[in-house]
Amino acid sequence: MSEKIVQTAGRAQLGDFAPEFAHFNDDVLFGENWNNTDIDLKTRCIVTMTAMMGAGNIDSSMKFHMMNAKAHGVSKKEAAAIITHAAFYVGWPKGWAMFNMAKEVWNEGKEANDAKSAHEAQMIFPIGEPNVAFEKYFIGKSYLAPVSTSQIGIFNVTFEPKCRNNWHIHNADNGGGQILVCVAGQGYYQEWGKAAVEMKPGDCINIPAGVKHWHGAADDCWFSHLAIEVPGKNCSTEWLEAVTDEQYSGLKYNE
Repeated sequence: MSEKIVQTAGRAQLGDFAPEFAHFNDDVLFGENWNNTDIDLKTRCIVTMTAMMGAGNIDSSMKFHMMNAKAHGVSKKEAAAIITHAAFYVGWPKGWAMFNMAKEVWNEGKEANDAKSAHEAQMIFPIGEPNVAFEKYFIGKSYLAPVSTSQIGIFNVTFEPKCRNNWHIHNADNGGGQILVCVAGQGYYQEWGKAAVEMKPGDCINIPAGVKHWHGAADDCWFSHLAIEVPGKNCSTEWLEAVTDEQYSGLKYNE
């Protein structure tokens, strides 16, 4: 069974302002066109890259589609050949601009030494913006990128090495809680009174309402997880004390 492409960026960013545009973006362009099986996803990614290059759309949206192409099997060698071939037809300056971005995505060149960029290149979700609204509840720097803000909230949360959030509880009269899915890097989840659990890409943690816990990055690695809000009645987050350096450095996790 082929992978189903799901997009929520239109509703997340424009749902209230331009719901019709959001519908066409999420449901038609991605929901229908990207899931058409007449050509495979790798080929569709290549077509998209070359079409956007021809139009001169070498911006953050192009970076997303390059990352998508990488995730669906386009190698560094193939990407270089695609850009070189297209440059003869759409313009040499566009080829240069494409290569500057492709070197970041395929993790080559000067940006390869930037741990944040290297971490971002491992996943299809954006790192997003600095998590300013919640920074008082974190030790270290974190980033937040909305993935879905309708039906249920889904956010990509990224932690720099050693960053972790405070102990906290997701409260609800009924239902509620949170689900964490690691998408890149390495981190930890810990419930009060229990050993920490190591999290790597693909690991999923179910957090019931009322459980005191924290989560964050390993000391030598960036960490990103999807935070999925479980629907419930009268949901709220109760932020508590920080995870001290002593607690963090003495971590014992379940193997």
